[in-house]
Amino acid sequence: MRTAQKIAISLPVELAAKVELARKQAKKSRSAFIRLALERALKELERKKLIERYQQGYREHPESEEEIEAAAGAAAELFQEEPWK
Repeated sequence: MRTAQKIAISLPVELAAKVELARKQAKKSRSAFIRLALERALKELERKKLIERYQQGYREHPESEEEIEAAAGAAAELFQEEPWK
């Protein structure tokens, strides 16, 4: 069973040069550097997707006035318990 797959990509010359410089500075192989960049990009896409789902859910089911008042009351109680000096 293969644990890695080779792919060929084309990059603009300027981007390829920047990648080479950055990966050398990071002391990583080209494969490791690009793999890390892709993992970070995919993680960011997933984070954005989750935020959009949260926002859509909130638009479909916003907080009620009672929930807002309960949260404000709970926050006020917590602040009163703090030993402000």
